[in-house]
Amino acid sequence: MVIITLDKLVEECGVVAVELKGTREAAEAAFFGLTGLQHRGQQSAGLALCSDGAITCYKDLGLVTDVLDEKILTLLLGERALGHVKYGTSSEGFQIFAQPLVINYKNGSLATAFSGALVNSRELRNKMEDDGVIFSTKSDCEIVAALVARHDKGDITEAVKKTMNTIKGGYAICFMTGDAIIGARDPFGLRPLALGKLGDGYAIASESCAFDVMDGEFIRDLKPGEVVHIKDGVVTSTDAGAAPVGALCSFEYVYFARPDSTIDGNNVYDVRETAGKILAREEPSNADIVIGVPDSGTPAAIGFSVGSGIPYRPALIKNKYIGRTFIEPTQSQREAGVRIKLNPIGSIVKGKSVVLVDDSIVRGTTMRKIITLIRGAGAKEVHLRITSPPIRNTCYFGVDTPDRKDFIANSSTVDQIRETLGADSLGFISTEGLLESLGGTEYCTGCFSGVYPIDV
Repeated sequence: MVIITLDKLVEECGVVAVELKGTREAAEAAFFGLTGLQHRGQQSAGLALCSDGAITCYKDLGLVTDVLDEKILTLLLGERALGHVKYGTSSEGFQIFAQPLVINYKNGSLATAFSGALVNSRELRNKMEDDGVIFSTKSDCEIVAALVARHDKGDITEAVKKTMNTIKGGYAICFMTGDAIIGARDPFGLRPLALGKLGDGYAIASESCAFDVMDGEFIRDLKPGEVVHIKDGVVTSTDAGAAPVGALCSFEYVYFARPDSTIDGNNVYDVRETAGKILAREEPSNADIVIGVPDSGTPAAIGFSVGSGIPYRPALIKNKYIGRTFIEPTQSQREAGVRIKLNPIGSIVKGKSVVLVDDSIVRGTTMRKIITLIRGAGAKEVHLRITSPPIRNTCYFGVDTPDRKDFIANSSTVDQIRETLGADSLGFISTEGLLESLGGTEYCTGCFSGVYPIDV
């Protein structure tokens, strides 16, 4: 396994659930959906299958195409499927942490795939253990599955609603029983979840891009607090109670989501390009060319070019065969990984004053190396522009963040960051500018502002 990571915040999971009425090919559809969500997690992948009411599961560490190869898929036949991809740190490098999780209880079998994090998991776990519940993992997914099983009195949707009224946090969850699939989005809508159509069947997924890969059709996003139940081609929606104000994670648009996804009415690519235009207005620069750090920085760089009138050039080449993130590396491995993953085109940057656009700065170690590479290729000046505000706070809702002391913005001023990174100038988009690119204010900006929609 290649050990590489870029210096980014990382979303921990992606989920997909499929029902294909009258066929036994749900696993194949879910497989394609998971490949479309691979960017949301590369540590493990898994599929649970329902065939004639019986649920089986196959999961392992690795990428979707490695875990669910052709041999495995030929064995996974059923009318319903539930899939999951996960990102995790090296401390979670065991198959037991992979999902979906399948439990057996008095009403049958229940498969659960969870994306996000609970802020009251310790309280819930302690109470349930005092009541005699035995857990085999430390995952929030197992807590949720146990609560649904406890609340299920014959109506799975009501059991999910009661569970949602018990747990607190940001999440998108998919369930599969012997006769249905269910999707639920947290009351604040912190994590995205969408509904799609696949021929005569339906699917639920973390992002709309999954439906494109499955040759399906995006219908709509689930609303905050909504539970969708799909059985035999019939979709039923129930409101478990939305928060007064929505708070979708703004970093979904900055970095996590694929640019071809649409979330809550906003196309991710369009938001990134608009953010680049706003950044050019807020933090202008006199330079010869604009370049972006691929992939998430590319639309913003194009937007900066449009907003500033400075020509855009694709001067950083990404090795497309290197994954986005695998396991936590040492510092030397991280710096070597930058050289493997990105390489500048010297003929484009040589002798030029360059505006370098990226989505975020976390520790700053990777960005310092990128700037060094660009200068080494002959750039005269490097003016760094970032389409998110400085990141200073921990995320509690399903994003793997370093300790606050490791955020470079917590120990340095903007000018000190610029000096540390070796840039000639540095500018961040403002929180107001980011929200302007999103076209509203109902977003979580906790990692920038320290203000969270839920008491943490």
